[in-house]
Amino acid sequence: MCSKNECDGLRVVLVNTRNPLNIGAAARAMSNFGFLHLRVVNPFELVFREARSAVGAAPLLARAEEFKSLAEAVADCSLVVGTSAVGRRDPQHLVRDLREGGRMIQKRLGRDRVALLFGSEKRGLSNEDLSHCHWLLRVPTREEHRSMNLGQAVAVCLYELAHERRSIPAREKAVLATAGDLERLTSVLLGALRASGYLKPKAGSENKSRAAAPAEEKIRRLIRRMSLSARDAELLLGMVRQILWKIKA
Repeated sequence: MCSKNECDGLRVVLVNTRNPLNIGAAARAMSNFGFLHLRVVNPFELVFREARSAVGAAPLLARAEEFKSLAEAVADCSLVVGTSAVGRRDPQHLVRDLREGGRMIQKRLGRDRVALLFGSEKRGLSNEDLSHCHWLLRVPTREEHRSMNLGQAVAVCLYELAHERRSIPAREKAVLATAGDLERLTSVLLGALRASGYLKPKAGSENKSRAAAPAEEKIRRLIRRMSLSARDAELLLGMVRQILWKIKA
């Protein structure tokens, strides 16, 4: 099992979950393996805290944090990992299998806060959700049947994180930027790109706004692939703000 300090670094984030019983099952799996921080984003049913499937995990479910947006839910996390069956989708992310990905998450627990994302039962994580991720994790299932029940997927992933402890290298000196830091940088960068004409300004038309979304998601993914330290993110934010001020002056 992972140490208390390591387990305490993980945030399990359920996004747009439709069935409260699945939230309960996820909470039960978390309690089984010692991961006690659950966050939910726009749950379909507001009565999920009463889910009978959370056997032995009622206190964990009662403490679950609710958020209106994914950006808010992961703002304090330095590593954001999405789970996906992938299938025919083109996630435009590096996809790691459970063994490799679990090893990388283990290296970060204990010194960084990590968010592990699970999407809705029907569609999984959306492209917009994925744009907040640094990389993706996939449970190796057979090709003919890729998708898993949400509660089972949470249990399998947490088992991998809690067991088969591997040697963890010395801590890196650099403190990585949180998702909130990266989102602030992304927001200012998008403003600068619109002001410079690289991106078209957001229009009132819903269709035009949708057309701009893929470009913004690509930029958000680009920022996360850079693995910026908190200091570098702050430096880059100041540079972009200065550029934006000059453009608008």
